[in-house]
Parts: sequence; structure tokens; C-alpha cells
Amino acid sequence: MTVLAEAPWTSTGTKVTAVRTFLTAPQGPPYLVVRVETSQPGLYGLGCASDPQRTLAVRSVIDDYLGPMLLGRDPGDIEDIHRLLLNSGYWRGGSIEGNALAGIDVALWDIKAKAAGLPLFSLLGGRVREGAAAYTHVHGSEADEIIDLVEAAVTRGFRHVRVQVSVPGTDTYGAGPLSRGRDGHWDSLAYLRMVPEVLGAVRQGVPDGTELLHDVHERLTPAQARRFLAAVEDLHLFFAEDVLAPEDAAHFAGLRACGVPLAMGELFHDVSQFLPLVQRRLIDFARIRIPALGGLTPVRKLVAACELNGIRIAPHGPGDVSPIGQAANLALDISAHSFGIQEAATPTEATLDVFPGTPVPEQGQLHPSLTPGLGVEFDEKKARRYPPPEPGDHDRWALLRATDGSAHRP
Repeated sequence: MTVLAEAPWTSTGTKVTAVRTFLTAPQGPPYLVVRVETSQPGLYGLGCASDPQRTLAVRSVIDDYLGPMLLGRDPGDIEDIHRLLLNSGYWRGGSIEGNALAGIDVALWDIKAKAAGLPLFSLLGGRVREGAAAYTHVHGSEADEIIDLVEAAVTRGFRHVRVQVSVPGTDTYGAGPLSRGRDGHWDSLAYLRMVPEVLGAVRQGVPDGTELLHDVHERLTPAQARRFLAAVEDLHLFFAEDVLAPEDAAHFAGLRACGVPLAMGELFHDVSQFLPLVQRRLIDFARIRIPALGGLTPVRKLVAACELNGIRIAPHGPGDVSPIGQAANLALDISAHSFGIQEAATPTEATLDVFPGTPVPEQGQLHPSLTPGLGVEFDEKKARRYPPPEPGDHDRWALLRATDGSAHRP
């Protein structure tokens, strides 16, 4: 066997023998699962490379380029493998390569923890908390409707609830079935008129001690973001997320005077994009998506930088992150002093069936598995029952236009 990325040192004996990818969609969005197999019988690792908009491109990078470079390598050399695979593209970076790298990287960490007979969080420094506080999502168009949903979430044990408001006549992110006024156009002014008012009514109506969050999802200009934050400043949100797009991140300095905690980073595809915001303390929460950022190897360094600068992490964990990716999030949450909050989607019965060991919130918290590795398995046979959507089908929600017909950020 020709080892394409051979190291100049002697292997410990265990070698990578295969890298396989699988597509499945038990939750709805396509999940790209990576399985790295080794020469040690029964020892393999699982990773999440899920990029719902560019799934097949990510799969090609793994199957045709990165996977073959792993064959014959010692799976324990994670840092060296990650750097070589990153450099192998020459024009480094981007979400497609990040997701491909992450799928392999997390699988290698899974192997290392399994070989050591330890849960993954033990390899990241060990446990610093019993469980990770999680937030759930609710949405509606009327304050009374949303209040009822928040109260139901509180009854299930959640203290933190993300609230999205459906604005009549405009295509509102995160508010369930799209309100297709004007053929799905986005109206920033309608949003600014309605959403702060509804959030204010919800704040007045929910139980004391309930933490409310809201995701703007990069749809406002810097001037509009300032207006929005001024309107919700007295509502004591736990955080406002993505009030600016990544392209406008330099404007965060102009928002820091507001009293609203800010969360940012879900759309970043390189850990270095966080550094100006973290080092200047321009945000309060780093919204980390492990797959897009290349895996645990770079992300654990970002998590340490957040701790040193007083920034908390809020890992991205919606329904388009597989249970394998959520288990990787949880390993960080449990081992990092900089942990703040974990986003948590509600898994379907199909997802629970395909991914035994899926982390499920209990009384508003996620608790890690104590079994070696990530603690999540993958049933290939059952996964075949849930084929992924056709390319482009999952992209349609992002094809947004403004009221004048121009393309708008999703």
C-alpha cells in the first residue's frame, strides 16, 4: 500500500484501512456520516461532515481526495493528519473543505478515545460540569401563542428558549412555515416594526427566570442592527444572534455600547474569523459549528482562546447537525470552562433509531455518554430507509429576495 501522507516516524501499529461515507436524512436535512476504519478489529471512528447545501461536494472531497491520503496512517496522529490534509488543497479553507476535514477529524478523535477506553471529553481535559445547559426553539406569529409555547418548553425543563416571530407578509427565518407574502420576499422594516414589540410582550408573559434568545440571522444592515438592539435592550435577552452578516463583522465595534449580549460565528468557516471579535471582546458568545470549522482539532484551540478572553461558547446544534456532531459539541461543553449554552434540536424517532446514543435533552440539559468515544453509533441498514433529498431541495429556504427583488442574505 502506498501511503500518500506518510509520516517520517514509526507507527504504533494501528493503521487506517478505509474511509467510507454515508448519506441519510432521518431528521429531514441530509447528514453526511464518515466512518474511518482501522487494522485493529472492531476499532473505527465516526464523524459528521454535514453541509446541507453542498453535501455532494463535501462527499467528493472526502471520497476522492482526503480519504485516500489517510490509508496506512496511524489514526492517532491527529494533529499531523489534520495539517497535512488542510495543506493538501493548497488554496486552503472554505466550508466545503472544512466539513470534509471535520468528518475525518472527529472520527479520528472517536478512534483515539475508544482505543483509550475513555469517553471523548476525558481526552479534552476531563469533566468540569455535570451537564450542559441547552436551549430549544419556539416560533409563532402572536405573542400569546409564543408565550404558551415558551411555557410548555419551561414545563419540559428548559430554562433557555429561542423565540422567533413570524411576520405577516414577509419570509421570516426560523418561524416555521414561511409566510409567503410577495412570493417569499424579506421585509426588514416590517421585521423591525413587529419583532421587538412581540418579544416585549413575550418577556412580560413568560415565567420569571426564563432566558429568551433571538436569532436575527444576518438579515439586517449595520444601521438596522443598531436600531433593533436599541429596541430590545430592556428585554434582557440571554443573547441576540447574528445581528450582522460575517461580511459586516467589523461593525460589531459600533454595537458594543448596547446592553444586549451578542452571539456570532455560526456562518464562519475558519477559526481565525473569530479572533478579531474574541480578542477585542466584541461578542459575548462564539457560535461554533464544528463541521464547518474543520473539526475538533482547530475548534478546541478556539475554545481555549475564548476562555482566555472571557468569551463563552454556544455551539451550533440545530437539526442539520447530526447526532455525531452533537456528541462532539457535548464533549467540548462538558470539558470547557468557557461553555455558555448548547443549541439542541429535538431528534425524530427515525434519528434516534438510526443513531443509537443520540444526545437528548433532559430537564433542559444534555448529559454525556460515559461509553468510550463519542458515545453515538450509526446503523447503516436503518439509515438506508431515509434517503437524502435531491441536491438543491434543501437550498430553497436560502434563496431569499428583498422587497425590491434583489438577492438577500438568508
